[in-house]
Amino acid sequence: MSESSSQSEALKGDFPHTRWSLVARAKEGGNSAKAMAELCEQYWYPLYAFVRRKGFVKADAEDLTQGFFTTLLEKDRIQLFSAEKGRLRAYLLGAIKNYISHERSKAMAQKRGGGRPQVAFDAELAESRYLQEPSLPESPDGLFKLRWALDLLERAFGVLEQEYRAAGKGGLFEELKPLISGDQPGVTHGELAERLGITEGNARVSLYRIRKRYRRVLEELIADTVSDPAEIEDEIDDLHRVFSEL
Repeated sequence: MSESSSQSEALKGDFPHTRWSLVARAKEGGNSAKAMAELCEQYWYPLYAFVRRKGFVKADAEDLTQGFFTTLLEKDRIQLFSAEKGRLRAYLLGAIKNYISHERSKAMAQKRGGGRPQVAFDAELAESRYLQEPSLPESPDGLFKLRWALDLLERAFGVLEQEYRAAGKGGLFEELKPLISGDQPGVTHGELAERLGITEGNARVSLYRIRKRYRRVLEELIADTVSDPAEIEDEIDDLHRVFSEL
């Protein structure tokens, strides 16, 4: 067995079932709809940013985004949307494009609510975040991919921070955070050790451990957005390309 095949099998063992794989393979609603709702609540903002960058005003973007989720989560529509398997990122982008092409903002406003399933959606927060978005990338697709990547990284940092603070190591996290992804490449292990009041060897080990844990957390988050755990590495590579293309 090749090294890549071994890695793939290892990933499958580590992530035997993902929420997205359960959703994508579902033929009916029920638990799959609940799993989809949880995923949508985590990844709704990139879709809102996409709709706004498409040129829709705030009110219409709110209606379109919520209307999309409402339609997506209806039990009788899960099978339709789940027929297209793949990565959640690509799936949601394609699905909302199709949705927008067949719906108008006035119809969206009429369809909201009425006991139909919805996703927790803070419209004011969404708009305040959108107004701070950079002008580049100009395309809606580009902004969607950028925001998806940034939100994913922010969630990974959030999980890591929570873990370190729960272990009473909040100060260590704050010192190491800028170094996790190499944002301060000029900092030496000796300088880090001096700041932390530990030996250079311990500083090296601490940085290695947090980087390793960060990578693992990122893999765990991505695992929930792909139908096959073997796609995790490819998804990470795709996210890195988003930043290299800026």
